[in-house]
Amino acid sequence: MRYSVTLTPAEEGGFVVTFPDIPEAITQGEDRSHALEMALDALITSLDFYFEDRREIPPPSKIKRRGESVELPLSVVAKVMLLNEMVATQTRPIDLAERLGLSKQEVNRLLNLRHTTKIDAVAKAFKAMGKSLELQAA
Repeated sequence: MRYSVTLTPAEEGGFVVTFPDIPEAITQGEDRSHALEMALDALITSLDFYFEDRREIPPPSKIKRRGESVELPLSVVAKVMLLNEMVATQTRPIDLAERLGLSKQEVNRLLNLRHTTKIDAVAKAFKAMGKSLELQAA
């Protein structure tokens, strides 16, 4: 999952980074390389708001040729997909906890982007919702 970024020269130097698909994500870096480093953290931080509000996270739009982008780590991608499925099926964390035989706190950790989660745990959550999580090499 790669999200396009827009790098705009800042008046004070460096670059301002924005995301066309995730307007809440804005950051800045001293140079192009630093701006792209900061972009990943800004993107994940912004996605936290979607998780808190239980809102669907928009998929990334097509990246323009020679366009800059930021790739989400696989663990974050799996959690984004899980959140989107929960929103689509109107599954509350407590509902998922009951299906998995876990506490609501354990499901909340499963949905926490900053919490390290084994991919198997996310796959079990999908299975409990009647779906499967499949990984493909591109």
